[in-house]
Order: sequence, then C-alpha cells, then structure tokens
Amino acid sequence: MAAKLIETGRGLIVGAARSGAGKTSVTIGLLRALRRRGLKVRGAKSGPDYIDPGFHQAASGRQGVNLDSWAMGPMLLASLLSQAAQDADMVLIESAMGLFDGVDAEPERSGAASDLARRFKIPVLLVVDVSGQSRSAAAIAHGFNSFDPGVTLAGVVLNQVASDRHYAQAAAAIERAGIAVLGGIRRNPDMAMPERHLGLVQAGEHDDLDAFIERLADVMEEWVDIDAVLAKAAAIGFDDVAADVSGVSGDGVVSIAPPGQRIALARDQAFTFLYPHLLRHWRKAGAEIIAFSPLADEAPPKDCDICWLPGGYPELHAGRLAAAQRFQQGLRQFAVTRRVHGECGGFMVLGERLEDGDGTMHKMAGLLGHGTSFAKRKMNLGYRRAQLLADCPVGRKGMNLRGHEFHYARLIQPGSDEPLASLADALGRDLGPAGARRGQVSGTFFHAIAEDR
Repeated sequence: MAAKLIETGRGLIVGAARSGAGKTSVTIGLLRALRRRGLKVRGAKSGPDYIDPGFHQAASGRQGVNLDSWAMGPMLLASLLSQAAQDADMVLIESAMGLFDGVDAEPERSGAASDLARRFKIPVLLVVDVSGQSRSAAAIAHGFNSFDPGVTLAGVVLNQVASDRHYAQAAAAIERAGIAVLGGIRRNPDMAMPERHLGLVQAGEHDDLDAFIERLADVMEEWVDIDAVLAKAAAIGFDDVAADVSGVSGDGVVSIAPPGQRIALARDQAFTFLYPHLLRHWRKAGAEIIAFSPLADEAPPKDCDICWLPGGYPELHAGRLAAAQRFQQGLRQFAVTRRVHGECGGFMVLGERLEDGDGTMHKMAGLLGHGTSFAKRKMNLGYRRAQLLADCPVGRKGMNLRGHEFHYARLIQPGSDEPLASLADALGRDLGPAGARRGQVSGTFFHAIAEDR
C-alpha cells in the first residue's frame, strides 16, 4: 500500500554496524543538543530494550518508547510511532545492535531498525566507529548505503576519531563514495557509559545524570554539524491503514489489556523493567498505577486488585529483599485473595529462594515453588512466542503473545507448579512449557510486549 505523509513531525534513525559503536551516546547527545535549540524532541528505541528509553527521556524531557517490528503488529507499531511524533518536532530512533540485525521472519517483521526505516521512510544516520581503521570506513558506509534500496542513508557520523588527520582520511574516502559525513567525534573517555550484565546502568542510577547528558550535548555541538543533521531528517510516512492512531480501544492497536483497575506496581532499583507503551495504554484505558517499593520494605497497597512485579535486578538486591519482611508478608497476604504476577526478576522473587552472584542463598516470597541462581548464570536471550495455558494477568487462556527473554539467572529448583505458558522462539521452534502458576499467583521469565497479531 502506498505510504502517505502525516504532518506529525520528522524522524531520523541512529544506526550502526554493531553494538558498541556509540549509538546511545550520539542519540542522547543529539536529543539534548536539539532540545537546547528549543525543539520538541522525543527518543525511541528499536527492539526490546528497557534501559535506553530512560536515557532518552532524561535527555529530551519526554517519555521514550520502544518500536519493535517483530513483537508489535503493524497497527500497534504505527500507532506508537505516530503518538510519539504528534507532539515532537523530531523523533530520534536508536537502533538496537546493527541496523539490519533481526530474525528471519515475514516481511517488515524482523525486529531490525531497518524495518522501521523502510516502512516509515525514515532516513538513517550511520555511526561508524573508526578506531583501528581510516579509509576502510568508506567500505562500511558504502555497504550500508547499497545493501537495501528501501533504506535511505542520510549520512555518517564518525566516532572514536584519533586526530584531524585520521578524520580527514576517513571522511574523504566516504565522501568520494557519494555519502555525506556530518561529523567526526574525537575519542573521549568522558562519553563512556557504565554497564552491567543486562546492558547499561539505568538512567536513575547514574551519578549526576543531567551533567553527563550536558557533556554529551557539548560533544555533539563541537564535533557534529547539527544543522546538517536537522536537514537530513524527513517527514515520517504512515500507511493509510494507520491514519486512525488513537491506540486505545479494540481497533487492532491495543497491546495488552490492563490486568486490573488498581495495579500495585513494584517500582524501585530492583524492579524497573516495564515497557512504556504498556503503562501508557493501561492508564489510557482507565487503570490506576499505584507504585510501591519492596526495597523500602513496602507491601502492595491493600486497596489494589492486582500486584505486578516487573523485571529488574533482584539478584543485586537479594539480601535486602529477603530482609524486607513487611514486603514479603504483605505480598503473601495479598495473594490470598488477589492476583500477583511476576515477570523475569519478579518471577525470581516469587519463588522459594534466590542465589546471588556470590553464591549466597536468600529466602524469597515462596508463593511459587521454584528457585533461581545468578551464581550459576547462563544467558537466555531471544524473541519468544507464548501461548497462555491458563487465565492470568497477562491475558486469557489460549491467547498468543509476543515478547522476549533476557536474563542470566537459571532455574536450580524447578518446583512442582503448573506451567503458565508454552513457548516457541522467533522461528517457531518449540521451547516447551515455561513459567509457573499456583492459585492467584503466576510468573515467568518471559516479558510480554504485545498480543500476537
């Protein structure tokens, strides 16, 4: 179907050949630099990533959003992008991994940022890390410029430039290939972002975050042609079927229905991973979100009808969670009459025990019978299809969902509870039963993103 342009702002995708090339630093710095100019900007992240949208929000002053072409149906994807663009002069979309990195899937549903570039006619600003190379960077830029005729390369920003001479050699070769070079960022250790096992340290944990973002913006203004970047952005193209982008009711753009009217949501440094689009939809559907902190030994409020423990880093706070008796006792009492659901880290806390990275075992809520270990770690990463085996806060029995797993913890005690879902990977290969359910309580390592449509 031919695309039409809806006047809701302009867009640009910040991509690269691989992870670690500097996309996040460039995106955050550009968001703040553009905001300094009085522009209304918004950041977005392709693929399943909880952490980067927090940095985007801190830099832009507007809530970030995930845009995942594999997990989100076309209508939901268009709705979320349109909502992001409606009150913004510019939407900067940060690519996950490399620009074309995704899974083998039906057209436009690989999960790669290139799907967004192709479908919504958004040009790409390619960040090329030139450490250890100079003129060879032109071959990389040329390859990205010609690999997919449906993806437009707006230009290149060189990163990790060692000197003026280094920049001149790489830039001249790229420009001879007919590709614009919009900047060359010099090597700067102050741009490094702290990391841990699931990616970057979260925005809320970063020491003096705003000063750090200001430094990134200074770097962008010094080494990147901001006017040229603005000129390369393009109006976002939406399919005709996405003209109605209310994103609220049963018109094909609902992701996952709110699990209750008053949702007790665990929210602190141990429980942080919940997609912004879910919270936004739940609120628009009329649900109230009541936050509480297990790390502060707070129990879920008694006037709520559902308790949701999202993912996060309980393995880093296992001792404090084990000592939070008011939280644990309140959670057990809550579960006698009302539903409790845990995703990933929340699922770990609902089990009998959690072994931290030092090998110390900690007693958890015991609402489900499993035990998990971060000491005996194994990375589990990938898109997942889930079919629910029973009604639960995520959906009704038989519902098919799309989402992902990303964790290093492993089950060391399977327990005897009934499984919650049957899982398959992105290619449809059966992964067997997963999660657990007992009475009012359910949980799984699986992070739900949207209904499978």
